[in-house]
Amino acid sequence: MSTLSTHVLDAEAGRPAVGVPVRLEHEGRVLAEDRTDDDGRVRALGADLPVGVYRIVFEVDGPFYPEVVVAFRVTEPGAHYHVPILLSPFAFTTYRGS
Repeated sequence: MSTLSTHVLDAEAGRPAVGVPVRLEHEGRVLAEDRTDDDGRVRALGADLPVGVYRIVFEVDGPFYPEVVVAFRVTEPGAHYHVPILLSPFAFTTYRGS
């Protein structure tokens, strides 16, 4: 089964975003919740994820975005998924990391 990690970088401050609440959702249920560590990471947000569509909700509490939601699809059983975000006050970006 697949595993999941994430990373939040604060582009405005030029450093990791520490203490950001993060939750993993699937089919309307919360599967896991955590906060980013001192390096802006959640190293094991989900494990044993079957194929399907998931949502990571980052509670960033920014001046424009109160939260950032990234929906993604697990397609490869056993693969590791890393879904980071790069955050600034009025924008964010994401990609499939490694």
